[in-house]
Amino acid sequence: MAHQTPLITTVVLALVLAFVLGALAHRFKISPVVGYLLAGVILGPFTPGYVADQNLANELAEIGVILLMFGVGLHFSLEDLLSVRAIAIPGAMIQIAAVAPIGMAFAWALGWPMGAGLVFGLALSVASTVVVLRTLQEGRLIETERGRIAVGWLIVEDLVMVLTLVLLPALAGMFKGGVVAETHLSALLVPVGWTLGKVVVFIAGMLIIGTRVIPSILHYVAHTGSRELFRLAVLAIALGFAYAAAALFDVSFALGAFFAGMVLSESQLSQRAAQESLPLRDAFAVLFFVSVGMLFNPSIVLQAPIALLATILVIVVVKAVIGYGLVRLFRHPEATALMIAASRAQIGEFSFILAGLGVSLALLPEAGRNLILAGAIISILFNPLLFAAIDHWPHKKAAEPAPQTKVSPEETPAHEPLPVTQLRDHVVLVGHGRVGSFISAVLQEKQTPFLVIEDNRDIVKDLRAKGMEAIAANAANPDVVRAANMANARCLLVAVPDAFEGGQVVEQARAVNAALPIIARAHSQAEIDHLKRHGASIVVMGEHEIAKTMIEDIPAQS
Repeated sequence: MAHQTPLITTVVLALVLAFVLGALAHRFKISPVVGYLLAGVILGPFTPGYVADQNLANELAEIGVILLMFGVGLHFSLEDLLSVRAIAIPGAMIQIAAVAPIGMAFAWALGWPMGAGLVFGLALSVASTVVVLRTLQEGRLIETERGRIAVGWLIVEDLVMVLTLVLLPALAGMFKGGVVAETHLSALLVPVGWTLGKVVVFIAGMLIIGTRVIPSILHYVAHTGSRELFRLAVLAIALGFAYAAAALFDVSFALGAFFAGMVLSESQLSQRAAQESLPLRDAFAVLFFVSVGMLFNPSIVLQAPIALLATILVIVVVKAVIGYGLVRLFRHPEATALMIAASRAQIGEFSFILAGLGVSLALLPEAGRNLILAGAIISILFNPLLFAAIDHWPHKKAAEPAPQTKVSPEETPAHEPLPVTQLRDHVVLVGHGRVGSFISAVLQEKQTPFLVIEDNRDIVKDLRAKGMEAIAANAANPDVVRAANMANARCLLVAVPDAFEGGQVVEQARAVNAALPIIARAHSQAEIDHLKRHGASIVVMGEHEIAKTMIEDIPAQS
């Protein structure tokens, strides 16, 4: 090639290889995350073949973390955060306080100094924000009590790690040969107070100024009518506030983006903002997992198998047991305890950052970082399997502390169930935009029983407030098809403008009810063919219907 293009090469190879291995993993009913991680291992410096630029991959992955946390903030209000403070704050603090000494004892057994033990223990004590949030989103758990507890727990851990990263340089000079040297108390109090002050100022600024500035910007852009400008505004707010938080207040990018999203969540445009940022969010999240895979040196498995096994046991078993015990101690249901336990059983981005800083400060040996990276990769690989395992955990109603917290027979710890509608001989309407809203108005006028499936939660909230039955989800999900009772429906109307998504919906519904009349919309002949191939009975194309109406209205020849 005439020019060196490491950025393009890294992005292209990472996405292509992640797609191939992710699709292969999905084919064998394994989480695609496993494929993304393996793609990183192949592109990393420890396996033969092309070696991607690790620094570029890490920076691209950081954008993924920012967009992911911004999206979570859009669905997580301050009220939600405060509602779980009673368990999230003590739970996270106790877990860190319990796991860190275990890591220090492990480091002592390996002959490492006290400073190395402290860094190693703290790195093992925190979970990966990206992994947990992705799992919560896939299981529709973000807005449940379990999801709020898990997210609140992550936020507290992130705040502790932000404080740790600021204090570690000051502590590095205090540890000499495993003994804490004499120093003035102010050497610790000053950086602690300064860091806490900046975090408080940042949060206060976001709550006071951000609540006015961010929604105002988006409302102004929305009124321009430009979708391109609106999408750009969403990205500018997410990335801009994340960068400002890190540059001005030493708060992590992820935490800054989360608060920006949380401030925007009070606006009516929050769902639209979430939808506009979703494609880039997913793409950069994939790059995050690829970048993690690139750090993994497979030789550690042969060089230190016992130490690696012990590290994995601390991450997967000890952390999960502590998390489970703490949640049960606070008298929450077993399903919540199991989900929190599984979400604790891995380590991620803050562990990598902490390990890197520990090595640069000569606190943590290189072997310690290798164990942390290997433990992270293997625990992330096992995490989807752990969530799948707890979904089959037998629940007993007698185990629950109160009737209102019992787990229903269909409920599983890692998956929020959708209740099946009681409607029979009803119309299922997928999509409630311009076309769908017109259809629902006519159905209401004719008093025809119907159910709306719409992925915009604000629209669903409004429909429910008006007494209409609606499900906030993607209609292509098999669980949603079951909840809509397609087997006993009168017909299915697919009003979403995306023919690809519509084809998936049609295919799922046809598999459940072979005789169900299905009417869908399309914008081209190719889309008509696509929808009919997947099982649509009738496909309506807007241009065709307009032409027919215009022809019918031509005055008769005089």
